[in-house]
Amino acid sequence: MVETNNKKWYVVRAVSGQESKIKDYIMSEVTRLGFEKFIEDILVPTEKVIQIRKGKKINKEKVYFPGYIMVKANLIGELPHIIKSVTNVIGFLGETKGGEPIPLRESEVNRMLGKVDELALDKEHAAIPFVNGETIKVIDGPFNGFTGTIENINEDKRKLEVMVKIFGRKTPLELSYMQVEKV
Repeated sequence: MVETNNKKWYVVRAVSGQESKIKDYIMSEVTRLGFEKFIEDILVPTEKVIQIRKGKKINKEKVYFPGYIMVKANLIGELPHIIKSVTNVIGFLGETKGGEPIPLRESEVNRMLGKVDELALDKEHAAIPFVNGETIKVIDGPFNGFTGTIENINEDKRKLEVMVKIFGRKTPLELSYMQVEKV
């Protein structure tokens, strides 16, 4: 009987943007070949971000470490070869040519998993789609149709300070992200 409780975390390098597909494919391949008892967990660390497109909030999962998948496994026998042979897998992080994959240190694992938990607990934060000095158009409220320049971005209140010309005079307005769009 081979000991199966000797599992360590490894990082698999993969083609960026394909992490979830590759994770699923690794699991199905490992299961198909009967190695699932040697793999405890496969993680693709993600965070929730809110993007604002055309005045609408869109919740998205964003991969926190693009191109990397964390695998907790006991890499014995053919298992490393099975994982490396999965389409779009580049190899293990820290592996020397022809050498064994190197597991993460406990401190690294705790830091990465702590970050994953923190991201899961963290209230959703929006990717701010605006920058200071950018020209925007007001699409909602009493100043609908006016164009202006962003002077300041208040992330906490989710508001923009916009300078708009009204009757030839520059006037500051405080608008929410939802009330404006890029020109």
